Amino acid sequence: MTERVYLHVGLLKTATTFLQDALWLHKADLGERGLLLPGRHRRRHLIASLDLRADPKLARRSGDVAHPWQDLVDEILAWPGPAAVISHEFFAPAAEEHIRRAVDSLHGVEVHVVITARVLTELAPSLWQEWVKNGGKRDIDSYLAPAPPDPHDEWGWSAFDLADVLHRWGAVVPHERIHVLPMRVDHGRRSEIWERFLGTLGIDGTGLVPPDEAANVSLGVVQVESLRRINSELVDFNTAGDRSHWIRSYLAHGGVMPPGRERFRPGESCWEQLVRRAREAIRLLETEGFDVRGDLAALRPPDELPDVRHPAEVTDAELLDVAVGTIAAMLADVRSRHDANEALRRELRIVAKPSPRVGFAGKLSRWGKVRS
Repeated sequence: MTERVYLHVGLLKTATTFLQDALWLHKADLGERGLLLPGRHRRRHLIASLDLRADPKLARRSGDVAHPWQDLVDEILAWPGPAAVISHEFFAPAAEEHIRRAVDSLHGVEVHVVITARVLTELAPSLWQEWVKNGGKRDIDSYLAPAPPDPHDEWGWSAFDLADVLHRWGAVVPHERIHVLPMRVDHGRRSEIWERFLGTLGIDGTGLVPPDEAANVSLGVVQVESLRRINSELVDFNTAGDRSHWIRSYLAHGGVMPPGRERFRPGESCWEQLVRRAREAIRLLETEGFDVRGDLAALRPPDELPDVRHPAEVTDAELLDVAVGTIAAMLADVRSRHDANEALRRELRIVAKPSPRVGFAGKLSRWGKVRS
């Protein structure tokens, strides 16, 4: 019988995709070691997060969306092993009533919460960039302006403000069962993050090698500001599929936009707000009995505003350079795709061409006789 359930609730931009890739890669091996990863595929955890939070966006999702959260719960309750894990960053903004529903639905199974975290002053600009890659149109300061808690906003403060997440989840789950894994942005230490994560779940990770991580495509300040302005013109790219396929995968990650890695910052007032909230999270972790698995110093914000540009400081000439380079690369790509399509059409015409019915020079007359 399942004794413990671990809910890995994020935060956004804290190696969640990497950890989920590793979990699903080793689903069978983890099961043999007593840890269930429920669901037919990883999308079920995303859909279950919408269900648990009573998010109206669930109705617009394709496939089986009847009761995805309860499906995971039923599988967990039937599991003969000692533990199970559910992982998706969209659980983080859940309201207290949703968190209580999650705990109650698990019928007395010991619920643990795992939070992977980064210092807020680094996470917030990175998150704004990711939001823009997914079709976001607001500038960095309006995006990061504090807003009332909204459990249906997976990209808002409720999803990335560690102090707020600790308050809501800590109101329902005992603090000693809320495990916080501080981390720094260091791609060379991903194996260490994976091992620390498995250790938190009570799993010996021997032999469970994480997958090679795909290169993280980060945009520089000029590129992300260009993309944000392009998004404002994409009036009919409204579905999650359109935003993911065309804006994120093609424009931002597809190699058509000229590369750039220049870091950026929010405005001074936004920066001060991020520092205050980061320090509040540190205070909670130091005084409220949460289980910190790692170096708490990784979550401490710097004292000074970093010496990098704000997106509003990008010049029109820089935006024009990116636009020209992007248009040229897109035109070359369109030509390449057109040529490939034409070659495919020629192949299909050859295959579809009818074979001659007579294998010699004569022709059949109307009455079936050969005439020359």
